[in-house]
Amino acid sequence: MRSKLLITILIIVLLVVYYLLGVDYMKQRQENDALTSLITDITQILGEMPELPQDLEQRLTAAQASLAAEQSAFLISMNSTEVVDTILKLADGSDVKAIPLATQPWSTQKVGEHSYDVFRLTVAVEGSFSQLLTFVAKLENGEFKTLIVEDLSVTGVAEQSEEETVSGGTMPVVASLNLAIYAQPLSSN
Repeated sequence: MRSKLLITILIIVLLVVYYLLGVDYMKQRQENDALTSLITDITQILGEMPELPQDLEQRLTAAQASLAAEQSAFLISMNSTEVVDTILKLADGSDVKAIPLATQPWSTQKVGEHSYDVFRLTVAVEGSFSQLLTFVAKLENGEFKTLIVEDLSVTGVAEQSEEETVSGGTMPVVASLNLAIYAQPLSSN
């Protein structure tokens, strides 16, 4: 009887072990099926992706050269007086009368990921409309490649002298320009 009891216990233990191993096998098989499906899906997605362009290195080199050229357009921060003098010379060369009304000290402004020194000034300009256009064009295309005309307001002068009317001059205008010049900060060197 004792041997029957031991055989029964042994059979029960073996059944429990087989059950546990079978359940574990089924779980692993389900995980294996899920992973196989996932691998198939990812392989299909990778197959649909376009190939990288062959000239990628050349394009990167060209982009880096272009970036370096644009960065070289930024002046190193300079003396505010030099900036004002240059603008007044451009005005004189355009036959307009320019008077710096207000300047702000150099300040730092963050643009995207980079910080730049910025010098802002307001200039009052008097002259003909065509002279004003010439002056603004010289500002935008002159020595300061990073100069921006932030605001420009133009008003016509109501009274025109007899000399201007006789000489065929155009109607005089008065303009107020808010300018900003961006430069590399001194600390970036």
